[in-house]
Amino acid sequence: MEDQNWYTIASTKNIVTPALMVYPDRIVKNIEKMIAIAGGTEMLRPHIKTHKMAEVIALQLQFGIRKFKCATIAEAELLAKCGAKDILLAMQPVAININRFFELITAYPNTCFSTLVDNSTSVKNLSEIAVARNTTINLWLDIDCGMHRTGIAPEGEAIVVYKAIIKATQLVAKGFHVYDGHIHDEDIEERKKTCAIAFAPVLELKNKLQKEGIKIETIIAGGTPTFPIFASREGIETSPGTPLLWDAGYGSNYKDLDFLPAAVLLTRVVSKPKTNLVCFDLGHKAVASEMPLPRVQFLTPNKANQISQSEEHLVVETAEELEIGEVCYAVPIHICPTVSKYKSVLTVENGSVSGSWDVAARDHKMTI
Repeated sequence: MEDQNWYTIASTKNIVTPALMVYPDRIVKNIEKMIAIAGGTEMLRPHIKTHKMAEVIALQLQFGIRKFKCATIAEAELLAKCGAKDILLAMQPVAININRFFELITAYPNTCFSTLVDNSTSVKNLSEIAVARNTTINLWLDIDCGMHRTGIAPEGEAIVVYKAIIKATQLVAKGFHVYDGHIHDEDIEERKKTCAIAFAPVLELKNKLQKEGIKIETIIAGGTPTFPIFASREGIETSPGTPLLWDAGYGSNYKDLDFLPAAVLLTRVVSKPKTNLVCFDLGHKAVASEMPLPRVQFLTPNKANQISQSEEHLVVETAEELEIGEVCYAVPIHICPTVSKYKSVLTVENGSVSGSWDVAARDHKMTI
């Protein structure tokens, strides 16, 4: 049985709050579970957008994970620096980022980079630069399966764009990229049904191309809620991101995914304006605040009703007696934007702070 006080540390007096702490032993357990669900590492391509840390990448490499997904050139550069051999930039590059992508390929010739396209103009732009630079580019067709954020509808124009990739001399068509971030069914059986409905047109598109002699060997599909579903399909690479650190939002909504919270916020009481009302130093600048309250799930105090939040403050109603300066622990509802608010995180091992890890790809640019 798990220690109920796994998150506590022996001494907090020298820790500046708010602070984000990570627990390497729990991250390792989450990596092991992610690999087990995926049935191994061959068809696993985890996203690093959540953590953006070299040390977490190193842990995954130790477990034999070789393929990764990222959202920015900085994240791609970090992966390359860490020795990742297969990196997908899952954000269609435009404007200066096209040149940065080519610079990345030049800087790390032993790494296989790929990226996405969802229109003929981007294919043409990338093709012209690839020819001018005498560089081969690996491309995935980004398909919109219902989220309506990026991607092309799996219809006739998608066939035109995919054929354009194939015809271009310096481009290599790798397959499809399909992200279903709009699927939020909490019940796993309902999620499977919704996932199947959203994915059906993608399979139809694949069949149409294959009837014309164009083989689609691999599809990268799903995010964290659906990666166990896609793991059971042939020829599908799954790309979960949140499981490594996990958060209270996913933990509450997806009971079938029993990953361990591995990132905790340390916060202090800075004021007690009224009876049963306390204020923590946990404002918008310290935790993801793009969604409605609550922003965190408090581990201590046990019962806390989050009333309001501003840039530096989180006001909470609680019947528990808390003193000015008292430290409390909380798991973020949404971990991905929370990590980006910190230049570094503290590592906690055996109940003590053991060091720190830089959030190395926190900014949109490292050196390239």
